Amino acid sequence: MSDWRARAARARAGKWPLRPAAASGAGSGNGNGSGPAPEHSMDPRADQEPPPSPLARSVVDAAIYRHGRRIETPSTLAEIYERLPGEPGTMAWIGLYRPSAAQLWEAAEQFGLHELAVEDAIVAHQRPKLERYGDTLFVVLRAARYIDETEEVDFGELHIFVGPGFVLTVRHSQAPDLAVVRKRLEDDPELLALGPEAVLYAILDAVVDGYAPVVAGLQHDIDEIETEVFGGDPKVSRRIYELSREVVEFQRATRPLLTIMTGLEAGFEKYGTDEELQRYLRDVADHDTTVVERVNGFRQMLTDILTVNATLVNQAQNEEMKMLAEAGHAQNDEIKKVSSWAAILFAPTLIGTVYGMNFNHMPELNWVLGYPFSLTLMVLVCVTLYIVFKRRDWL
Repeated sequence: MSDWRARAARARAGKWPLRPAAASGAGSGNGNGSGPAPEHSMDPRADQEPPPSPLARSVVDAAIYRHGRRIETPSTLAEIYERLPGEPGTMAWIGLYRPSAAQLWEAAEQFGLHELAVEDAIVAHQRPKLERYGDTLFVVLRAARYIDETEEVDFGELHIFVGPGFVLTVRHSQAPDLAVVRKRLEDDPELLALGPEAVLYAILDAVVDGYAPVVAGLQHDIDEIETEVFGGDPKVSRRIYELSREVVEFQRATRPLLTIMTGLEAGFEKYGTDEELQRYLRDVADHDTTVVERVNGFRQMLTDILTVNATLVNQAQNEEMKMLAEAGHAQNDEIKKVSSWAAILFAPTLIGTVYGMNFNHMPELNWVLGYPFSLTLMVLVCVTLYIVFKRRDWL
């Protein structure tokens, strides 16, 4: 009896805790049914997701392979467990989509999966990671696709259990499309014959290849933003901020994959990974490194663009303030001129008004030189005011 069959037997005999409280539903992700798992409480989008699929529709595809070729297609997990002989060259690959907690605990019982990994698969909302539980690998990946209309990155979460003689995939979203991956492997029996790690490689390769269109979409939008920034579009700041959020989220999905690949590489010799498969996995690591470097560059570019945009906005505001100041200065000059001429013209008007009152006791009215004196006084006052205002640059 193989190791995973022995563990499954112990589980059925009650020697391995399957946490019945957690088996009642995905909401008890902490294992004691006391409340929602922290992954849900920290993510406000968790309550917006659709409920898991019914048990009958959760099994997307399940097959038993021998030497890279499909030999049986059981319909239930129990049938797979019973029909899987456990002999060299034989492997089961079960694909689940939004399974219920009961179905995952059933899979844990059949294949001896660790309870912590099962709880993570039930709760979802996990960061990309690689965990080893004995001879079983538990891998969490985040696939991504770019929606250009809304400039958003849509993420899908995938949990993979890889053990001796079996692969169990649990999808919590439409992406990635594992049917394409399965067809690719079934069309290449030599690669599929390398065992469960070959399936893991193909899934990793598909997820990383799916990052390329996202990188291209982000690059295109960043190029557009640069044009808008130097074109003076007032709405570009919001677009920069929103795209920065998508880049940060994409970075969280891609960067941990490097740690996953490093962990797999560390186990090549210990677990006897085929040399050709090692080359394939290193190639995936190289591609992900390129993606991570590009995404890091995007984040820095957006930071720089935001800084440049703020500088340009400040310059535009300074220019506007300068124009307003110049306009105010010109207006003040006009007011000074008007006020100066008003004062100059007011002086003779005042003198003429005084001598136009025609009181009987005004000696200047009967003075022979009264008229020339008043005219001289008017001119003298006007000239004096003109000289004063001119020296003060009011005229």
